Amino acid sequence: MCMISRRAFLAGLGALPLSAAFTPVQAGEGFSHAVVVEKARDLAAREYTPRPTVPDDWINLSYDQYRKIWFRHADALWSGTDRPFHVDFFHPGLYFPRPVQVNTVEDGQAQPFPFDFDLFDKTDQVPPLTTDDSLGYSGLRLRTEFDQPGIKEEFAVFQGASYFRAIGQGQIYGLSARGLALKTGDPMGEEFPDFIAFWLEAPAPEQTHMVLHALLDSPSVAGAYRFTITPGASCVMDVEATLFPRVDLDHVGIAPLTSMFKFDETNRHRFDDFRPAVHDSDGLMILNGAGEALWRPLANPRRLQISAFADDAPRRFGLMQRARRLSNFADLEALYHRRPGLWVEPKGDWGRGAVTLVEIPTDREIYDNIVAYWRPADPAPAGEALRLDYRLTWGEGAPVPNDLPRVINTRLGRDPFNPGNIVTVDFEAHPIFDDGPEALSIHIQSAQVETTQGILQRNPETGGLRLGFRFDPGEADLAELRAQLRKDGAMASEVWLYRWTT
Repeated sequence: MCMISRRAFLAGLGALPLSAAFTPVQAGEGFSHAVVVEKARDLAAREYTPRPTVPDDWINLSYDQYRKIWFRHADALWSGTDRPFHVDFFHPGLYFPRPVQVNTVEDGQAQPFPFDFDLFDKTDQVPPLTTDDSLGYSGLRLRTEFDQPGIKEEFAVFQGASYFRAIGQGQIYGLSARGLALKTGDPMGEEFPDFIAFWLEAPAPEQTHMVLHALLDSPSVAGAYRFTITPGASCVMDVEATLFPRVDLDHVGIAPLTSMFKFDETNRHRFDDFRPAVHDSDGLMILNGAGEALWRPLANPRRLQISAFADDAPRRFGLMQRARRLSNFADLEALYHRRPGLWVEPKGDWGRGAVTLVEIPTDREIYDNIVAYWRPADPAPAGEALRLDYRLTWGEGAPVPNDLPRVINTRLGRDPFNPGNIVTVDFEAHPIFDDGPEALSIHIQSAQVETTQGILQRNPETGGLRLGFRFDPGEADLAELRAQLRKDGAMASEVWLYRWTT
């Protein structure tokens, strides 16, 4: 899997090419989500056709020139009305060479929303640009009112391939989601499906959610998506997806998440940086079908690594950011402590498969190098519809009851007095620890290396407990480590998982 810059990653640079087989929406066309499903079914029955690009002068814009063109908030869709949401649009060009068709829906009727360059302002450093029928928007931004009356603040962006991002109130953008992942990490390369058309339902004056529909297309699959998006302290998206594979999909990623992890206390020694940590997310959390809560700290490996956490009927998973203090990062500009986590909650039984984690080496924070998704055990057959519904929650933490103490930090380093490494795992304060460390039993496992039995100590700074243990890797290049606390034979903490590599 090649390394992709963050801007290019979000833009889908190199993504496979509105399809000539897709029939444009006509003014006054009746609309329901079933219309999008039928368009996807019809696309999948035809050979894939790449959609055209915008004129070269748009594609050849420099990064600085591209940024000197911006949409006017005052002219947003539904501005000057009593509708609770406004929509801004992004122009094409540079990393966004292929336009997306945008439509509005009101009273059950769809209307195309054509590209209008007069909705944008620009500086005199922008060269003259072609304006013809080949132009279209590259994406959109959703805004609504939070605490400031009359001020619409942004909370979600859809732009580039099938990527989208969202934030809870008071947060800043970090990790991304996308409609579908195909062949992530495969030696032959990844396939990036595109959202080729959007339908925006006009919200009623008191409506608290926004409904957006999207049509997806790629050489291997077409699909119909319905997003019900509710902004707030956390941004909640209910997703309905219907996929129509053109070929058997034997490596498909459902509800894929994309983030960045450069370093923290586990690999701080590798980077000459004034900051103690740099990451959008610091761990993969899983609530599996067996009822276990798993926490896997993220890594920035020296070689590409893929981990699969097998499961049956997964309950939830997500890439989370548990470091929530400015001092965790000491970065006054990036503000990593305000980046959201993203939590996936399947609706219905997703069957057998694995939560899959892809970690890619990186030496710069502009790269997204972490991907997580659900990979079904069985291929999705060509010609058969696949329906998958789920909820995405973008917010500070996992929106589930905190029944067991969470892992809040992992540290790893060489033992200065003995061969091997020292690992410390901090668990947050929790009533289950009130009887003291001696009331708990430690369970540490590894199939590759021998570990010490471990010790538990009170951590006066966190109020919780710290587990410490040693292991000597010897000649091993890799070790899978697992640890958990138990009390009276029952689970007394999350399951901590870690993959150590040389």
